[in-house]
Amino acid sequence: MPDVTPAWQFASDNVSGICPEAWQSLEEANRDCVPSYGDDAWTERAADLLRETFETDCEVFFVFNGTAANSLALAACCQSYHSILCHELSHVETDECGAPEFFSNGTKLLLLPGANGKITPEGIETIARRRTDIHFPKPRVVSLTQTTEAGTVYSPGELLGIAHATRKLDLRLQMDGSRLANAVASLGVNPREVTWQAGVDVLCFGGSKNGLPLGEAVIFFDRALADEFEYRCKQAGQLASKMRFLSAPWIGLLENGAWLRHAAHANAMAALLEGRLRALPGVEFLFPREANGLFIRLPELVIAALRVRGWKFYTFIGSGGCRFMCSWATQPEDVEALATDIARAL
Repeated sequence: MPDVTPAWQFASDNVSGICPEAWQSLEEANRDCVPSYGDDAWTERAADLLRETFETDCEVFFVFNGTAANSLALAACCQSYHSILCHELSHVETDECGAPEFFSNGTKLLLLPGANGKITPEGIETIARRRTDIHFPKPRVVSLTQTTEAGTVYSPGELLGIAHATRKLDLRLQMDGSRLANAVASLGVNPREVTWQAGVDVLCFGGSKNGLPLGEAVIFFDRALADEFEYRCKQAGQLASKMRFLSAPWIGLLENGAWLRHAAHANAMAALLEGRLRALPGVEFLFPREANGLFIRLPELVIAALRVRGWKFYTFIGSGGCRFMCSWATQPEDVEALATDIARAL
């Protein structure tokens, strides 16, 4: 069996290393002593770059991981007697080990169906109006994932429709944007068009899947929701003493557009893999390929053969099947090798 190198890793886009731009910023931030807990020029610059990227005066916080980002952001929107509406395949439902409920002191998740991993305005209204009595947790926030857990992308129009439904029902709108960069690259839009201009109140912007060593940014477009959020971060163990090592890599990622170039590259590698696999009999595509991930169904014997060859991929995400995820570091030869092994196994 071959060594498990990045070339053999298609399990997730967070298995890749640190991208060169983030690494350079991190190295530069390591040269001097600076104040702790975010009171430093690196953190200030990173926050300002995020404001420039989204073209609005937003409130920015840096945390270690996506679980904390989503859970604390949702908790800031809710009381314990509220509920969160999300897709039944969403990450906050299937992969957070109950963290949204924990950090919000028990807020209930209400699950919405929807084709291709997407919630709809009709689904939101149905669930939100299903019960309005005091015995049922009051709907308070809608959480959507961009890109979705099925690898699909919400268009600006779809987001505006969801935002219209949330406003009509007096709900907040939170976006799990762990792969927002891939969605922006796929759509070819300005980041503001699929965030605050589309009605998003708070965004959890992913960095670790786009070339950072670790870290996500919690961005409040509705600044009122950020009131005392720093206390939530501290209580949850998310206030880094050496904050510059969380924030500085964002500077490298954002300053010259590397975040979007890396996302576009990952999308292109997934498109290349899609093209190779669509020519093969016995490969069933479960969802449209719209960003940097593919979901396909393969015979069990083929899956076993790929495992023996050393390929790493997940079979438990989404609604089943095999997920192959491309990253900023995925190369065409990696894709070709995987496609060749799938073809041989078939």
